[in-house]
Amino acid sequence: MDSYLSLALEIVKAQAKVRNMTETEITALVGRLAGSIRDMDLAGCGGACGVSGNGAKDPKKAVKERTITCMESGKPYKILTKRHLAKFGLTPEEYRMKWGYPKGMPLVCKALQRERRKKMREMKLWERRPAA
Repeated sequence: MDSYLSLALEIVKAQAKVRNMTETEITALVGRLAGSIRDMDLAGCGGACGVSGNGAKDPKKAVKERTITCMESGKPYKILTKRHLAKFGLTPEEYRMKWGYPKGMPLVCKALQRERRKKMREMKLWERRPAA
């Protein structure tokens, strides 16, 4: 199903719960809304307005210092978890493949990635510990 149509259906469904609408009103409203949403997305407003399914258009620009923008929802997070990606029917590996990220790239913002790397260096897990 077209994403514009599904968004329009959600809006009209909410409208129909509030007031009585005839069948012709519903179909006309769905058609108009789907067209308007599509026009807004084609005009480049989609991600900025929060209407489109995937807000950030360039995966390379999605990873920022303090946030990583989910390419599926368009919302910024510090980390993209398995649980969040499961909402879109994706595993982290499938998400990386779909959006062209390197295989082992962590799905976290740059600041958090740097912080984790620093902690791992301090812990020195690769060194043997003396027997107690």
